[in-house]
Amino acid sequence: MPSLPEPARSHTDLDDADVAWLALLMADWQIVADLSFADLVLWVPDREEHGFWAVGQMRPTTGPTAYVDDVVGTFMPRGRRPLLDEAYLHGRLVREGDPEWREDVPVRVETIPVRRDGRVIGVLARNTNLLGVRTPSRLELAYLQTASDLTQMISNGHFPSTAQRSDHADTPRVGDGFLRVDAAGRVSYASPNALSVFRRLGRNGDLAGHLLADVTREVVPARRRPDEETLSAVMGGRAQRDLELATDGVALIARAIPLRPQGEHIGAVVLVRDVTELRRRDRELITKDATIREIHHRVKNNLQTVAALLRLQARRIDSPDAKGALEEAVRRVGSIAIVHETLSQAGEGSVDFDEIADRLTSMVGEVSALGSRVRVRREGGFGSLASETATPVAMVLTELLQNAVEHGYGDDGAADGGGTIRVVVERPEGRLRVEIVDDGRGLPEGFDLDRSTNLGLSIVRTLVESELGGRLTLGPGDPGGTRAVVDVPLEQPDA
Repeated sequence: MPSLPEPARSHTDLDDADVAWLALLMADWQIVADLSFADLVLWVPDREEHGFWAVGQMRPTTGPTAYVDDVVGTFMPRGRRPLLDEAYLHGRLVREGDPEWREDVPVRVETIPVRRDGRVIGVLARNTNLLGVRTPSRLELAYLQTASDLTQMISNGHFPSTAQRSDHADTPRVGDGFLRVDAAGRVSYASPNALSVFRRLGRNGDLAGHLLADVTREVVPARRRPDEETLSAVMGGRAQRDLELATDGVALIARAIPLRPQGEHIGAVVLVRDVTELRRRDRELITKDATIREIHHRVKNNLQTVAALLRLQARRIDSPDAKGALEEAVRRVGSIAIVHETLSQAGEGSVDFDEIADRLTSMVGEVSALGSRVRVRREGGFGSLASETATPVAMVLTELLQNAVEHGYGDDGAADGGGTIRVVVERPEGRLRVEIVDDGRGLPEGFDLDRSTNLGLSIVRTLVESELGGRLTLGPGDPGGTRAVVDVPLEQPDA
């Protein structure tokens, strides 16, 4: 829902209830702009009432704009625009006699007081580009009459409605399909687009003179309709809300706005939108998401099977070196399996890597005979990582932790109380920086990363530099031990 710009709010005495009312108005004023074929600008008085601040602007989708530039944040001193002053002070609609000329464009200006609980809390300026005005058709006359009713409701404090708003992100607009119904819910006018929507539902011919709720019952099966009370209230124009209807082949959203310009219900505007294609795409996305999750689940199961086979093979080998190599392979496969398991549960293109990191540290401890004597502590959070980044980062973290445990600690390298490995995580703008710091025996004398033949470090360098496009540094810690730093660029995870 739109909100008032903070700089403008700081210059006014509007309380929270006033701000909420104006926010509700701005949430629905695209409808007023489209029905009016005009730009809308919302002005609110400053704290000392020396003038007005422009806190919102809406252009029409049904006609040419009257404003090339945005005016939000503009201050208008008292006296410069008499129409603003008059609408605010006298609480009535004011129309300018002669049009304004803006860059060779004639613009008709009207000002509408915005009333709440009997008080005028702002002024809505309606600006019509007269170059776009032509001989009005039935559609344009119906639009303009409805716009007039809505502006009367604004000036009398009957619009916007405080009724609960729908969560539909694809709520219909004026151009999608427009119907005007009378107080009994009988259609007095239906736009060509609205007729097309109902034709796709199976209703041919004009809708004028028919009760819209009855027409809807005829073409929409009962099993695909909401309850009768909701259907009658919305399609009869008595409740400001929306609903979704569907046949076996067509889906539509309908939204009703009751009209009561002088307080008495005179009818309603009902907007309809064919969302068949949108719902088809939604179903495809749901199916695709379920398929991806199933794939991750199966990959995880297969990796766990591979790890189990390697573990069985390791038990049958007497050579310590071969056994150690297979155990390292089990660990690497397990780290990848953890990522796929998390992805199978997330159902998104990104994962919360903190959970994965904590599971990897536990796994390293379980695999290493020294794990019970070495404590791993994470400082900072990885946050959400894209799935393409999560797998290599998981392997890098696993290898560096395993190297720290195996080469940093041992019977002669750690005290009886064990040691501590710190995983320090930072996320500066657009990057991920991870430090693995241990307090073990440190690097061998003369160690050179570029000439190291350690398989784990070779894997880490390849993943960090080639796959992730980052940097790996390895050096002595302070005051002792070893410090490995991984710094990689970070893509934004898919939402």
